This record gives sequence, C-alpha cells and structure tokens, in this order.
Amino acid sequence: MKVWMLVFVGGGAGSLLRYLTGRIIPATLTPSPFPLAILAVNVLASLVLGLVTGWVMGRTTAEETRLLIGVGFCGGLSTFSSFSNDTLLLLQNGRTGAALLNIGLNVSLCLLASAGGLSLGQRL
Repeated sequence: MKVWMLVFVGGGAGSLLRYLTGRIIPATLTPSPFPLAILAVNVLASLVLGLVTGWVMGRTTAEETRLLIGVGFCGGLSTFSSFSNDTLLLLQNGRTGAALLNIGLNVSLCLLASAGGLSLGQRL
C-alpha cells in the first residue's frame, strides 16, 4: 500500500473514533462544561503512539505500522487544536481553574500515557 494511503486510512479511522468519543462521553457521563472527550482522546492517542513507538524501535520492517497507526491513526485521533480552543473558551468564560486543570491534566496524563505505552511497546 502506498505511504500516503496508510496515513489517509489511519487518519480517517482516528478521526472517526474522536468524533464517536465526543458523542459517547457526554451521553454517558453527567453533562459537564469540562472537555472530557478531548482529554480522553488525547490520552488514548498518547498511549497508542507510545506503544507503537516502543514496538517500532529496533524493527526495520515496521515503517508501515508506524505510518498507519502512529502518524495516521494517532494524528487523526488526538487534537491539540480542540484542546487549545477548549482551554481558550474556558478562560474567556472566566473559568480559569478549569482551564488550568485542563492544561495540567492534558500535559501530565498524556506524558504518563506516552511513557507507559513506550515502556510496554518496547517489551512486545
């Protein structure tokens, strides 16, 4: 499969999962003005990317996996722009504490997920 097609297919799947997560999380949790769905997809994408990165290390035949899952799927699933926009909206609405919590949770949980995924991926 062509390189661009791997990224295209993976990106489409990741974007669809991001959309569905945004539809499911508000429907299953008490409605909250806090952007939980974006936090969830960013943490999941960080975990998956860590896993793929750890697994790919030392493998010369894993480039297609990296492109399909790491670049395409994780790129389509995670969303820095929505995280930034949600944080800005929280600040504009005078919810400084929620904005700072959103920043802190996204950065810390995504770093932890990436590190955990990387460690696990290296063992696979």
